[in-house]
Amino acid sequence: MARRTKEDALATREALLDAAVCVFGRRGVARSSLAEIAEQAGLTRGAVYWHFKDKGELFNAMMDRVTLPLEADLIGHCEGQGDPVVELLDKMRRAMRTIEHDALTQNVLEIATLKVEHVDDMGPVRDRYVAAHRDKLHLMTQALERAAALRHKALPAPARTLAEGYHSLIHGLVFSWLLGRSFPLEQTAVLAMETYLAGAGLMPPLTCASAGAANQG
Repeated sequence: MARRTKEDALATREALLDAAVCVFGRRGVARSSLAEIAEQAGLTRGAVYWHFKDKGELFNAMMDRVTLPLEADLIGHCEGQGDPVVELLDKMRRAMRTIEHDALTQNVLEIATLKVEHVDDMGPVRDRYVAAHRDKLHLMTQALERAAALRHKALPAPARTLAEGYHSLIHGLVFSWLLGRSFPLEQTAVLAMETYLAGAGLMPPLTCASAGAANQG
């Protein structure tokens, strides 16, 4: 019985998140109400408040369901002797492929970039953006510093500055693509990021053998 109750609760939560995508996408976040989301899901407002304290928390949960896997793929550096550039490009490629081909991911990111205002009860949403941005930059800065060290090269600008540029380029490409789906996202992103990293002196990627030798040198 307890297991069934837990499964029912999870199903209700998923239904509310699906309904939020529909309502936010149709009306925008600021003009949407929890009552509308409950109606879309075929549930009561009480069910909404059982799972989420307010619209901001519901929005963040909707975002987390899609973006946490993407963020885990976008940022990171190779373990052991690997080249962080290889890892950055591979993770970015997988994330862009998901965005380009997964409808739910597209809908949620479109809401986040085009249909949300950071006002009133949406303070937690802005806080989430700020925290995620800070964490991404920290990890990316570390990856770029390690990539330069493996190559025994000085970066042409502070690693933090290059990380900001890398992040902004990815964000800008996704935003532009969402506006009209007018170019192949994965292909364009790979070419753009390889060009950017080449300008930083970090291309081509090191092979596993050369990365290991550089790390030992």
